[in-house]
Amino acid sequence: MSEPLTATGGENRILAALPVNERTRLMDDLERITLPLGHVLYEPGDALGFVYFPTGCIVSLVFTTEDGSTAELAMTGKDGLVGIPLVLGGATSTHKALVQCAGTAWRLRAEVMSWELEQHGHLQRLALGYTQALMTQMAQSVVCNRHHAVDQQLCRWLLLSLDQLPGNQLNMTQELIANMLGVRREAVTEAAGKLQAAGLIQYRRGQITVIDRPGLEARACECYSVVAAGDPARRPRAAQSGHPAQARRSTAGKGPRRPPCGRERGGGRRMAASTAGARTRGSPDRARDEQRSLAPGL
Repeated sequence: MSEPLTATGGENRILAALPVNERTRLMDDLERITLPLGHVLYEPGDALGFVYFPTGCIVSLVFTTEDGSTAELAMTGKDGLVGIPLVLGGATSTHKALVQCAGTAWRLRAEVMSWELEQHGHLQRLALGYTQALMTQMAQSVVCNRHHAVDQQLCRWLLLSLDQLPGNQLNMTQELIANMLGVRREAVTEAAGKLQAAGLIQYRRGQITVIDRPGLEARACECYSVVAAGDPARRPRAAQSGHPAQARRSTAGKGPRRPPCGRERGGGRRMAASTAGARTRGSPDRARDEQRSLAPGL
């Protein structure tokens, strides 16, 4: 059986900030899954079958040019959600969503998310607040990549990644980081060497350990502090009461009907969660392919 949603939202900050009534309404629809490194959630133009609330993974929003060059637009971890076009009224992805750090996430069907957003409750406000933070991160990434040295870009990127993880260690290669920053691998090697010589990080093949975070923050450009200040998760949590009464789970009465929950669809049997399989390139229905890749057993 998949894990139930706990009172803390499984450490995802958006889910954890929901009031009890909204969180309870989502319990039967949220599925806890494990996403492997390199797994593609969406390609540009894909229909959004699910939204994801990371708890232990990091997902990069990546743009790829015609010649195959890549650059990261922004990253999402436990502070937010993946599937922002749905929040803004869209139905398809405009970029690739790629798992850059393996880990767990909660998954929610797009039709359920759309219904919840239409209730104009806390989930909608939290999702819109995170959308603003993500736009700030995207804009600051453009400025940083254009005007700041690679070692400063690397400091910003490492700090933003660490903010989404419980420890001080990142498991990723210099090639992956180079692809995210949109620079040559040799430039990342040189920048990482400078940071290691300064005693800020320790680098081994495929593994980076930050040993002096204050020093890393001092070495970073102002872009990190701008992005961090725009993160709603760093602000005081909004009151979880006083909002107009939320729509009940019952579909009786006027207005759009809420999609049936997982329990109602499966006769009490929740879908089991496990590691998502490798994506099948060119599939016309990515949501269906991913559904098949999740085998029971977690």
